[in-house]
Amino acid sequence: MQVQSGFAPTRRTILQLLAGASATAMASIAQAQTAGSLQDVTNALAPLPQATIYVARKVITMEPNSDGTDAVVVVGDRILGSGKLAEVKARLASQPFSIDETFADKIIIAGLIDQHVHPTLAALTLTLDIIAIEDWVLPGGTAKAAVTPQDYTARLTAAEKALTNPTDPLLTWGYHQDFHGMIRRAQLDALSKTRPIMVWHRSTHEFILNTPALVLVGITPDFVATLSKDAQAQSNFDEGHFYEQAFFGIMPKLAPVLATPQRLAAGLTLTRDYLHHSGITMACEPGGVLSRPLQEAQNQILGGNTVPFRTHYLPDGKSLAAQYSGPDLIAQTQALMSWGQGRTSFLPDQVKLFADGAIYSQLMQMRDGYTDGHKGEWLMDPDVFNPAFDAYWAAGYQIHIHQNGDLGLDMVLDALERNMRSLPRPDHRTTIVHFGYARKDQAARIAALGAIVSANPYYVSALADRYSEVGLGPERANEMVPLGDVSALSVPISLHSDMPMAPSQPLFLVWAAVNRTTVSGRVAGPEQRLTVDQALRAVTIDAAQSLRLETQIGSIAPGKYANFTILEDDPYAVDPAKIKDIGVWGTVLEGTVYPVTPPDAQKKASLFLPDPAPKPLYALAKVAAISGRGGAAGVAACGCCAPHPVRSSCEPGQPVVAAGMGCCASNALGWAVVAQWAATL
Repeated sequence: MQVQSGFAPTRRTILQLLAGASATAMASIAQAQTAGSLQDVTNALAPLPQATIYVARKVITMEPNSDGTDAVVVVGDRILGSGKLAEVKARLASQPFSIDETFADKIIIAGLIDQHVHPTLAALTLTLDIIAIEDWVLPGGTAKAAVTPQDYTARLTAAEKALTNPTDPLLTWGYHQDFHGMIRRAQLDALSKTRPIMVWHRSTHEFILNTPALVLVGITPDFVATLSKDAQAQSNFDEGHFYEQAFFGIMPKLAPVLATPQRLAAGLTLTRDYLHHSGITMACEPGGVLSRPLQEAQNQILGGNTVPFRTHYLPDGKSLAAQYSGPDLIAQTQALMSWGQGRTSFLPDQVKLFADGAIYSQLMQMRDGYTDGHKGEWLMDPDVFNPAFDAYWAAGYQIHIHQNGDLGLDMVLDALERNMRSLPRPDHRTTIVHFGYARKDQAARIAALGAIVSANPYYVSALADRYSEVGLGPERANEMVPLGDVSALSVPISLHSDMPMAPSQPLFLVWAAVNRTTVSGRVAGPEQRLTVDQALRAVTIDAAQSLRLETQIGSIAPGKYANFTILEDDPYAVDPAKIKDIGVWGTVLEGTVYPVTPPDAQKKASLFLPDPAPKPLYALAKVAAISGRGGAAGVAACGCCAPHPVRSSCEPGQPVVAAGMGCCASNALGWAVVAQWAATL
C-alpha cells in the first residue's frame, strides 16, 4: 500500500503520526548535512504537499479511541490522520494546509459500503412498473407499496389500462404471492387476451407470463423440453410460471423485450444516482450476469472518473462451474480480472457460489420443511456445488455462498469442514451470504470453522409477519437472519441490500438490524438485534474486511483512501428507530467531494422495438442454441474471440467459435441481449 509522506500504515493517532514524521524529517536533514551535499540538504527539505483539514460537528472514524474527533486531514486521495482540530493544526506545524468548513455542521463517517448489490438487476427492475410489497423511493419519485391482493390487482389493472396500444407489453416487478395472492397465466389472460403481460417476482428468481407474452417471446412446450431436467421440473408452461433454474433458462427468450439498450442505460444511470443518494462510497456485485457486453455497459455508466463510488465484482462461479472444471475452472475465473474499467473492477481470488433458493419465493431448503408442505429448491445441486467449492478452495479463493435455509447452510458448512480437514487454510473468510435462517448449532459451527457472515437484515422487516402465518410459522419466522447468535460468538458480520432485494441504503440496513421492526410494528426476535456500533461496523470496516479491503477503506485511519459519507445527524445519538431517516449530504471519494444534487426527472426508457419489428422478437437471438451452452466448442452459439471482432461475431448467423471467459463469456442472457442489440441498433 502506498503511504503518504513516509508514514507507516498503522492506526495510531495523528499526534503520534506527526511526531514520528517530524523525527524522521529531522534525522534526514542531519544525515544530509553530515554528508556535506547541498543537493542532499535541498532534497531533505523538499516542501511537504498541501493538506486539507475537513472540520465537522463530529468525525466517526470507526477506529478505537477516537472520541472527540472533529477534524480529518487529507493529502491527495489519502487520509493523513484525524483528531481534535486544535491538536491537528498544531501538529501539522510547517506543512501547508487549508481548512475546509463545508461539513462544519455535519457528521463525517467512514465511507458507507453496500457489500452486495446487483446493478444490472436493479437497472432492469426499477425501470419497470413497480408494484411491490414496500415503497421504493427513487431519485425520480416514489413507487408506493401494494400489500394486499386487492391493492395488487387494482394497481396491475390500472397499469394495463394506462397503455394505449393493446399489443404493447406490460412489464412489472414486485409481485409476491404471500402478499398479493396467486397470479398465474389464467389471471393475466383475464386481464388482457391481447397484451403481453410479464410479471417479474419480487425475488427476481421467477416470472409469470400470460398467453400473448408466451407467444411474443416464443416459449412453447417444445422449448421447455430443451431445458435441463431441473429447469423443466421448475417450469409450469400451462400456468406460465418459471422459477429458479427455469427462470435462468427462459431469460434469453425474455431479453429482447426486457433488456433493451435504452432500458439498461437508463436503469444503470438511475442505479448510479440511487447509490450516491444513499451515501455509498463502495459497492460490490457478487456473481452477477456473466457477460462481457453487459459488463462493458456497466463500465460505461459506473466506471467513469466522476462516478462518486467504486464498484467491485466477484465472478459467478455457478455459471463457470456449469461449463468448466478443475484447472480450466480456475483459469477461466482468472480471465475475468481484466473485465473492469476505471472505477469498476473484479476482486482477485474471490468467487460467488449458490446453495438454495430465494427467500422471497420461499424456496430456501429447510431441514424441517414448510408448514404447507411445499418444497425448497437448489440453485446449485449438491453434486455440482461440492466439486466447485473444492476446486476454488484448493486454489486459495475466498468463497462467498448464497444461502437462505438451514438445510442449504448444512451443505455449505459440510463443504467447508471437509476442506478444512483435508487442506487447512488460515484466514479463508468463507462468507455466508444472506443468512436467511440458521439454527443455533449452525452459528457455533460457523464460528468454529472461521467463516464470516454477510446478512440481509431486511428479510425480517419485510417477511417475518407474513412468514409467521405462511410457510415457516412464528418460531422460525422470528428467528430469520439470527445475527445475535453469531455476534455473541464474535463472528465478523457485514450487512448488504442485495438490491433490488432490499433498498440499497446502508443506514436503512443498520436500522433493520438494530430494531428488527416488522411491517406490523412489532419486534421479531429481539435477542437477534445488533447494537448500533455493531451495525455501523457492518456497513463500514467489517464490510471492507469481508472483501479483504480493510487496509484500504472502511475506517478513517492514516494511509487509507479518503472515503467519507457526510450525514445530517449522528447515528449514535439519534433514537435507533430514526437511524433510517438520517439525511445524506453527500460523499467524499478518494479526496474529491460529491454532494448529493437534486435529481433530474426520472428517465423512462423505451420498452418497445420499432413497429413493426423487423422479425419476431424471439427470433432476434438463437436462444435454444445458446441457452447455457454458449461456451462449449462445437456448439451452435455465438463466440467472439476469433476470427471476428466482438461486434460482428456476436451477431446471429456468424461463424461459431468457442467463447472463453477472458473473451466475452458465454452467459446465455448476455449473448441474447447483445444479439438483440446487434440486430436492432
